Amino acid sequence: MIGLGTIINTVGIAVGGVAGHFFGNFLKERHQDTLSMACGISVLFIGIAGAMEGMLKIEDGTLGSSQTMLVVICLALGGLIGEIINIENWFERFGEWLKIKTGNAKDKNFVNAFVTTSLTVCIGAMAIVGAIEDGMTGDWTILATKAILDLIIVMVMTCSLGKGCVFSAIPVFVFEGLITLLATLVKPIMTDVAMSYLSLIGSILIFCVGLNLVWGKKIRVANLLPAIVIAVLAAFLPINL
Repeated sequence: MIGLGTIINTVGIAVGGVAGHFFGNFLKERHQDTLSMACGISVLFIGIAGAMEGMLKIEDGTLGSSQTMLVVICLALGGLIGEIINIENWFERFGEWLKIKTGNAKDKNFVNAFVTTSLTVCIGAMAIVGAIEDGMTGDWTILATKAILDLIIVMVMTCSLGKGCVFSAIPVFVFEGLITLLATLVKPIMTDVAMSYLSLIGSILIFCVGLNLVWGKKIRVANLLPAIVIAVLAAFLPINL
């Protein structure tokens, strides 16, 4: 069943968020701070691992790097487009709307919790690649695996950031669902190179989310999301970046 992976992932996030909300009530503030830091460090290394997998290669027994120009161009152009559109503001406005509609108007950390968690679970390589696999082949195993990881991550983030994290299930459902549907349309033209570029840039954005978790919001990660689209388009250029 195409789309089953998205449903499983959404349910996993919701369960993790609810569990974290109730479990977090038993934790002191310093415990929550430590959990938040641990979560941020974990996200950092998830992003690093994915990025290094795409950039590092071994040739003639020597470790070298590649795709440097691709990273610079995608992030620079993607960031510029994202700032012009101001995607981050869309996330925040939706978060503010959710905060009011869900009766959490007095929760000062609701929007930050919602935006941070949404970006963490939405833009990873597993989310995009898994949704594409689901749409192209009906294989939902990648998203099912991601659901388990997200359940744990969202549970920890909810303990430290608050119940705004639970509602990250909404953008995940929309994001992965749309990619799954689009994958059925782009299946004839999607190449291995495009998937590789997409995973690389997605992992770098995950790293940026980790930076924000550890050191506070320093990067408007949502405004870098167009970099993913540029990465896919770059795969069809006649030159190798």
